[in-house]
Amino acid sequence: MGKRPRRNHGSAFKAKVALEAIKGQQTLAELAERFQVHPNQITEWKKQLLKRAEELFARGKDTEQGPSVKELHAKIGQLTMENDFLSTALGRIAEPSARK
Repeated sequence: MGKRPRRNHGSAFKAKVALEAIKGQQTLAELAERFQVHPNQITEWKKQLLKRAEELFARGKDTEQGPSVKELHAKIGQLTMENDFLSTALGRIAEPSARK
């Protein structure tokens, strides 16, 4: 029997399988056969779901939203100043000097 190619399961599928495991109406072996995944994988998905469930119900907290607009504007200003300085400095270097 040959190896089965590696499968990438979507997040909806993982959540569905993990929820079925949490319900406990079927054993891991039954779920593994039903969804065609290894029991260890189901256990891992179940652990991940239970670990991150709190994030779902967190209130008033921005989770992984990235930098704010204010921070981005500050960074743009900084980079603009650096570009201006460097272009001026390079302009001086590129000009031929009177001495040889």
